[in-house]
Amino acid sequence: MDGSKSLSFLGLFALWFGAAVSVAEILTGGLLADIGLERGLWAVALGHLAGMLPFALAAWAGFRERLPAIACTRVSFGARGSWIVSLLNVLQLVGWTAVMIQQGGLAVNALTTSIWGLSAPILAPVLLGGLVGLWVCLRQSGLHILNLAAVGLLFCLTVALSVVVFGSAPSSAPAAPVGSFGLGFELSIIMPLSWLPLVADYTSQARSRPAAWLAPCLGYFLGSCWMYAIGLLGALRTGSADPSGMMLAAGLGGVALAVIILATVTTTFLDVYSAAVSLRNILPGLNRRAVSGVVALLGTALAVLAPSDAYIDFLYLLGSVFAPVAAVFLTDYFLARADSRGRVADPLALASLAAGVLIYQLLSGRDLPIGPTLATMLLTATLHLALRTAERGLRKDRDNGQAVTRGAA
Repeated sequence: MDGSKSLSFLGLFALWFGAAVSVAEILTGGLLADIGLERGLWAVALGHLAGMLPFALAAWAGFRERLPAIACTRVSFGARGSWIVSLLNVLQLVGWTAVMIQQGGLAVNALTTSIWGLSAPILAPVLLGGLVGLWVCLRQSGLHILNLAAVGLLFCLTVALSVVVFGSAPSSAPAAPVGSFGLGFELSIIMPLSWLPLVADYTSQARSRPAAWLAPCLGYFLGSCWMYAIGLLGALRTGSADPSGMMLAAGLGGVALAVIILATVTTTFLDVYSAAVSLRNILPGLNRRAVSGVVALLGTALAVLAPSDAYIDFLYLLGSVFAPVAAVFLTDYFLARADSRGRVADPLALASLAAGVLIYQLLSGRDLPIGPTLATMLLTATLHLALRTAERGLRKDRDNGQAVTRGAA
């Protein structure tokens, strides 16, 4: 995917639908079971709608500039200032790669143990990581064809999965909702927002305007809400938020195994590819496939060695950094009309980013109706716009003062 204008509407729709179909999304949907079915579905729908607005804006900016996501952040942070964002993005993408392979490996191992009595807790994530590495090695034309075929198969398998999960009888009477709607909203909005640091890596190559923003938004919104609904209803009916547990309780076998393997590969590929794109913002001469392969290898190693109970903490950590990054960039690009690409670094943008991270840490853990991530983005954007306005006012006063001085001379 290195060629300009190489992605069609269908290609981008399939790419982002495939990104949404994952074990992580089903797991996160299952975590909403405490707030009940009706409130949980509302939290999923509203959270995803709120998250799709900045997602669409970031996608559109990448298309207009014909630049990948991290290169776009030079608008706010400057040429070298964007290196900080690049390195942070590489770290979080390696982490996402590990999380996706680890969660997929756990689910695959649970299913193979139940179906065939084969337990391979280390082999499963290694095999998934190897499949991701093979996906990386494909050439552009072959990758597009295989991705379309994989997503088509995923769609059919997901329909089969949904029929079984939605049609299964509850294991017990539903408990009264006890969870917070704000937490459900937060867990829903954080998924589309987690893709902001890389959505433009793909929309910058779109063939048309609708392909640039409408296709990824539709693909991801439909796929992610669907996965959340499977996780939520599956957890309510089986009493388990674990995707493999709910699939086994629903009596699924080979279908569930195929969904998990394909979904892990199509989603994780985006992470390893974009990690290479981010590094090339610093070192343009790097080979994309080689770096992607190294990221896949590192992610697989972490998936085998790192503990699996840090998943939610990892999601919150993402929000503390990349929600302010997105807020600063989108404010500069669409509201303040600032452009720091000609500067080494922009201290004002870096200060706003630091303030945004601090705001998130202060709001984290509080029961807010819109969740701490969206609140952080709104507050950071407001602060940054005020600082940009003040900066322009000071610059104007300085220029006027210099003009008066020259006139008097």
